Amino acid sequence: MKRYNLIKIFSNNQRTLFKVGHYHIRLREEEFGQREVQLGSHTMSSHGYAVARVHMHDWIMLLLLVLIEITLYMIHPFYRFVGKEMMTDLKYPLKSNTVPVWAVPMLAIVLPIVIFLVVYVRRRDIYDLHHAILGLLFSILVTAVITDAIKDAVGRPRPDFFWRCFPDGKDVYDKWGDVICHGDKNVIKEGHKSFPSGHTSWSFAGLGFLSLYLSGKLKAFDRKGHVAKLCIIFLPLLAASLVAVSRVDDYWHHWQDVFAGGLIGLVVATFCYLQFFPPPHHPEGWGPYAYFTMLEESRGMAQGPNSQNGSQEAQSENQDGQSQHGCIGLSLAENQTSTLEDELESGRR
Repeated sequence: MKRYNLIKIFSNNQRTLFKVGHYHIRLREEEFGQREVQLGSHTMSSHGYAVARVHMHDWIMLLLLVLIEITLYMIHPFYRFVGKEMMTDLKYPLKSNTVPVWAVPMLAIVLPIVIFLVVYVRRRDIYDLHHAILGLLFSILVTAVITDAIKDAVGRPRPDFFWRCFPDGKDVYDKWGDVICHGDKNVIKEGHKSFPSGHTSWSFAGLGFLSLYLSGKLKAFDRKGHVAKLCIIFLPLLAASLVAVSRVDDYWHHWQDVFAGGLIGLVVATFCYLQFFPPPHHPEGWGPYAYFTMLEESRGMAQGPNSQNGSQEAQSENQDGQSQHGCIGLSLAENQTSTLEDELESGRR
């Protein structure tokens, strides 16, 4: 079969006009989406450094957030007044964590990144991988800073505060009726960090971001009624909810603490996701803003002298449907019946 050089000279939302030798071929956006990924992959080795360099200031800000979070974790929280009458609700048993501290980053950070990498291996789009990881880390760290700042400012006692303060069960109070704790200082310090729940806010920040990411990749809101897609995107939220419930079951938090933590995590995750990706219900919700910006710039550079004629011809076509890129932007339209090679052989104009 004879080989041709494929030159793209025009594209709008639904149609793309190509020039191949003496041929003019109009492709649906769905078919062009596949060709674009196959012919113009943007990998970690080819574009990774350039993409990271553009967002250098964002990575520096992440490092500053890490330093702020470490500082907030080390300082002492506000030691609010805790009287004898208040101890009635603070005498729950002192238990270990059902979900250990190390497991939260595994669920909220490592698991989403693994899924991002799986999508990258299939789609080979460094824009998607970089922005997903950057958005996730911002979601986690911004949530952590907000959570620990509120923890230190509020200083609410945990439900098991009595046994943290008085491990021998003998309570002592000063002349104003405030507690005089004689337990371990670090244990007492943690006892004043009930509101809001850090486990919960971290879980919803990371897994909530993952849920938004999956809903965009799966086109969950394409108005086709595939409830199976919703079941998939609800799984991360279910995992985060179970982490929140465990905090109440372990008597480390009051129910208000986990409710506030979950709300903080979800709100921050939504803001961070929308900073890099369109809303999941958007027709282009399957990819990051940077990817589509790059495509528009490439199209502008590839336009030839016949671009105006191609524009008039393509604009005369009716827009007959939304693009269907599937979970990773590779699937074709259902009614596509011919290949590019067939059109090259039979579409002479």
